[in-house]
Amino acid sequence: MKAKPIYKIMDGKGRVLIPKELRAATGMDYGDIVKVGVSQGTVSVKKVDLIEVGDMSPEAVEAYVHAAIREMPEEKQISIAAKLLELVDQRKGQRHE
Repeated sequence: MKAKPIYKIMDGKGRVLIPKELRAATGMDYGDIVKVGVSQGTVSVKKVDLIEVGDMSPEAVEAYVHAAIREMPEEKQISIAAKLLELVDQRKGQRHE
């Protein structure tokens, strides 16, 4: 049986919400890395586990960091969070000098 099409409205920034039932059917979850592409006028979105080698765009690096952190033990996540907060505090201190 063919699934009934779902119609969504794109917002002013080009975003479209992928409905929960479609995310669940494809195994997509918060923080997952997705590859967005276009072929023959059709936009595709695919969950991936790794970004392409050599892609150092800010978006790719952020996606990689999110994916890596999700797989780390909780104590390592807390350690990284503490280091990030320390860096933010240092930058704030430098701005006020």
